[in-house]
Amino acid sequence: MVEDINYTAERVLFVDDEPNILQSYSRALRSKFAVSTALGGKAALKLLETSPPYTVVISDIKMPEMDGVELLSIVRELYPDTVRMVLTGYADLNIAMSAVNQGDIFRFLTKPCHPEDLTKAIVSGVKQYKMTQASRELVVVKRMKDGLEGLLRAFTRLVEFRDPYTAGHMDRTAEISSLIATRLGLSPDIIQGLHLAALVHDIGKIAVPSGVLNKPGPLSHAEFALIKMHSLVGAEIFETLETEWPIQRIVLEHHERIDGSGYPNGLKGDEILFESKVISVADSIDAILTTRPYREASNKQKCIDLLEKEKGIKLDASCVDAGIALLKEGVIFKELPF
Repeated sequence: MVEDINYTAERVLFVDDEPNILQSYSRALRSKFAVSTALGGKAALKLLETSPPYTVVISDIKMPEMDGVELLSIVRELYPDTVRMVLTGYADLNIAMSAVNQGDIFRFLTKPCHPEDLTKAIVSGVKQYKMTQASRELVVVKRMKDGLEGLLRAFTRLVEFRDPYTAGHMDRTAEISSLIATRLGLSPDIIQGLHLAALVHDIGKIAVPSGVLNKPGPLSHAEFALIKMHSLVGAEIFETLETEWPIQRIVLEHHERIDGSGYPNGLKGDEILFESKVISVADSIDAILTTRPYREASNKQKCIDLLEKEKGIKLDASCVDAGIALLKEGVIFKELPF
């Protein structure tokens, strides 16, 4: 039995030099597939040139002017994703080898072929076609994602040129965020988006004067107000970025705190995206454990104490627990003492 799946939109082309056989194929299968027929190889090529791509092409071998082996080898070159099959009354081994080698045949069927067996072969061909299409789409998506990461990394370099004290900060925050997210069991796709957002979470600092970024002493209220604008500026930079991940929102929210004391919008609890909560903890860990213009780096125990103090108040408890575990296990900042 053929599984009950609707394949009526799948375009199937039968090629033969006998009109009665083509009519028989069309009658038997037109309720299951979008069936077209071509009387010979040359007619098939003309039809292929003027029609949308076919999912499956099934050809006889022995035909005048152009045999099936030649036809299917051309189809293979012009339409590599189209699944190619042979349906012939000449089951000669040499013919079969030639068809496989030149036309890259998916199935070699012999006449007479029962309609149910033919349907099963076509269904298998459709599945093969869809797998090939899906594989190509994955390659395209991966290239796009790789290109996006390269672009975002270029943005991070812009900020780091202006603020040497945060050189590597966004890269480290991205790594720590990914490790926390992995520890919490988030999906690989969410982790990838989180990683990309963390790479550019401070991109808005490009609009903050270098003198403020690198000021060795305490910031004035006005200077701190400028610093706090970087989340809004960063979100504005990525306002038109079309991506499956909420990069803009994470950039905007990475300084929000679950008690509402964060900025720029004073969001609370579940109003904040979970990925933003992850980056908040990762960002805090890196900030505490690295030297800044206004203070020296702290040790791991001081970092853990500060995280515990804000756990469940300003920072998400599960994210803090994951971050502390990574510190204690030496997965992150393993070179630093407690």
